Order: sequence, then C-alpha cells, then structure tokens
Amino acid sequence: MPSTQQTVNPTTEEVLQTYTRMTRQEAEAIVDQSHEAFTHWRQESMESRAKVLRKMAAVIREHQDSLVDLMTREMGKIRSQGYDECELCAAVCEYSADQGPEELADETRDLEGGRALVTHQPQGVIYGIQPWNFPLYQVIRYSAANLMAGNTVLLKHAPNVTGMALEIEKLYQEAGLPDNAFRALVIDHDTSDAVIAHPKVRGVTLTGSPGAGRKVASKAAEHLKKTVLELGSNDAYLILRDADVSKAAEVAVQARIYNTGQTCVAAKRFIVEDSVYDEFREAFMENMKKVAFGDPSKEGTDLGPMARKDLRDDLHDQVQASVRAGATCLLGGEIPDGKGFFYPATVLENVAPGQPAYDDELFGPVASLIRVKDEAEAIRVANDSPYGLGGGIFSGDEERAIRLARDEFDTGMVNINGYNLAKPNLPFGGVKNSGYGREHGGFGMREFVNTKAVMIDAA
Repeated sequence: MPSTQQTVNPTTEEVLQTYTRMTRQEAEAIVDQSHEAFTHWRQESMESRAKVLRKMAAVIREHQDSLVDLMTREMGKIRSQGYDECELCAAVCEYSADQGPEELADETRDLEGGRALVTHQPQGVIYGIQPWNFPLYQVIRYSAANLMAGNTVLLKHAPNVTGMALEIEKLYQEAGLPDNAFRALVIDHDTSDAVIAHPKVRGVTLTGSPGAGRKVASKAAEHLKKTVLELGSNDAYLILRDADVSKAAEVAVQARIYNTGQTCVAAKRFIVEDSVYDEFREAFMENMKKVAFGDPSKEGTDLGPMARKDLRDDLHDQVQASVRAGATCLLGGEIPDGKGFFYPATVLENVAPGQPAYDDELFGPVASLIRVKDEAEAIRVANDSPYGLGGGIFSGDEERAIRLARDEFDTGMVNINGYNLAKPNLPFGGVKNSGYGREHGGFGMREFVNTKAVMIDAA
C-alpha cells in the first residue's frame, strides 16, 4: 500500500489534503531527469537565467493572494506576514538576477610566465530539504541562487506544506524554467537518504533542527558531498544601560512574536543590564499583554496558531520544564481551550542555565528575561549557547554596539537598535550548532559551484 502524508489547517484542525508519496524508484527517476535538465540549463547564458528569475519575481507577485491563502491554510501564517514573505521572495529572485552575472563572473589572476583564470562553474543537481515556517521563502532562498549559478534543484519540503511545494514547482514552470530544472519530491526520510546518495546529486542544503542537520550532513558525508546547513538558534538580544528602553521593549515584542515566534532568527533571550532591568520588564510586559492570538486570516490578529499540534505541545513542555527548574512564568504559559494549535504570548523570568528557556530553542511565542550586572556579563551570557545564528544589541552608543557586534558576538548576524529578518543583499547563516555556509548576498550562489583554476602559459 502506498504511503501518504497529509496537510492540516492548524487553525481549524481540518485535514486539507492527502498526498501519495513517491516511491524510491520514482524519486530516483526524477533525479535523473533533473540531471538531464542540468546538461542543458548550464549552457544557458547568465542573461537567460536572469530572465527566468525576473519572470519568477513577477509570477510570485501576480499570484501573491493565492500564495498567502495557502500559507495561512497550511501553516497558520498571518496574512500580512504572508504578503511580506512573497515580496521578500520576489526581491531575492531579482537580486539573484541582477547580481548573479557579477558574482559568478570569471576572474583573472596573476601567473608567472602566463596568465590565470578563476571560473565558477555549476556542478549539477542540488537537493534542498526545507522547513514549514516560511514555506515559500525557504525554498526560493536556495533555489534562486542555485538556478542562477546554472545548477538544477530538487526540493523535499516539510510534509505539512506539501501544497506549497507543488505550487512552487508550478510557479517556476510559469516563469519559463525548463522542465525538470526544479522539481518537488513528495517522499519519506528513507527515500530522501537515497536521493542524497544518488551519484547525480552534487550537493545538499538543509534548513531545520540541529538533529536533522547532523543526520543529513552525516549521510551526505558518507558520499563526500558538500552540505550547507541553516539550523536552529536561541538568539540573544542585549538591552544595555544606555538603551532607549521604550523602543527596545516595543521592538523586542515584535522580534519575539513575528511568525508566531516560529522563526530561527527570532529574538528569544532578552539579556538586560540590572540598572534598566525593571524598566524594561515593565514596558515589555505591558506590550506583551496586548498580544492576542486568533484566526490568522482575520485583520488585526497578532499571533496565529502554531503550525502543528506536536510543536505546540513540545513548546509547552519546555515552558513547564523551565518553571520546574526555577523560572517564573509572568504571562501566558497555558494551552488555551478550543480548536486550533494556539499558544499565548508567554514571558519567563529568572531564566538560568539548566532550563530549556536558557539552553534550548523555544520555537514559539515564549520570551526569556535574563538579568545581568553589566555589559561584560551580557556578552558572556549571550555567547553561552551552543547556537550562533543571530542576535541584537540595544544601546545609545552606536559605535560601541558595532564594536561588540563585530568583535565579540559569536553569531553570524547581529541587529543593532532594531530587528531585521533576511535581506537579499546580506549574508544569512550562523556558527556553532546553528550550522555553516551562507545564503543571500551573493554568497549562496557560490556555495555549490566548482571554483576552478585555469592556468595559461604564454606562447
């Protein structure tokens, strides 16, 4: 009997659709087809590839209403944030199209007795394993870069957003991408391992948990294949004594609850100097108390449901375990009655090592408040984490904040006096258990190319 997977509306708990998974043989046949498409796509000029990506940006904007509807139904995305996601994806496509020819251009180098060329050549089929929290963006982020580089792309999306996976395949077809240059695979983990092992797959990129990253990286390493991993985090935001506390508290709430807190670069630990702790706590609590959950399709909703019941239940377990270990729950912390996988805006205080709220990633609308005596302790606590994706600093001394961000914050990205998600022109990625490799900013286009040296002796 064929295996299946379902999509479920997290607001109503209604089953949306059931999909039949591909067999291993069907998936491997698609890998072969994708490789055949690569042999032609790699020969397309940079201008031709860029034209497809610019068209893809237009197609995304044209279909944004239906894409937002699908996000809201499949994973509970608030509609306004769905439109933000669509626009970011269009911008990523346009940036890749505009900057790709320069980023991937041949370079000349000195060579004694002749000259040398450094060229960035595509390698083949790149396999992406992606999560549900930004169901369009996570896919566009790696696929646009690799298609611009001349590779072809396969996708295994999270099962709860299977509809989006298949829709993205249609969007690329509408944009004029050749057949099989982008394909969505509806497969289980065992078949995914077979895809990784397939000799025509040349690289693997994953966004997900550290556990998933270890498994995928290990499987790829068995076959000597490069990986790019964008994993979880427990981002720390420092509120220093000279910060604009009112602004910091306002930004902090949005940085914690955006996308219902289901964001790898969400602000999660708020590390506050003692001299401004009480002021920040009061302002932060006042703002968090105003956050209400509800139907993500309705205007004015701050928090939608979490994407799946098991994710909501796991988050609640982490909150309870933190409280048992000494944290104080100031707000929220209870699963509400009724339909939907909702969890309220929650604030924990007295957060310390040994608690999930300090040590682990809480992937939902739960904020951790940590009091420290001074700047030095703030940085130490911020870096006292196995993760290193993003973070932030609020300070009235911008130059000092830049120095701390540049020299001392052990993460791949740092915000100063604000909160930003991904930007097409800036590198995105982390260190430590948050993974390795970079996307965006042109860096993603070079992750899976063969940077080749050509040495020419003078005649």
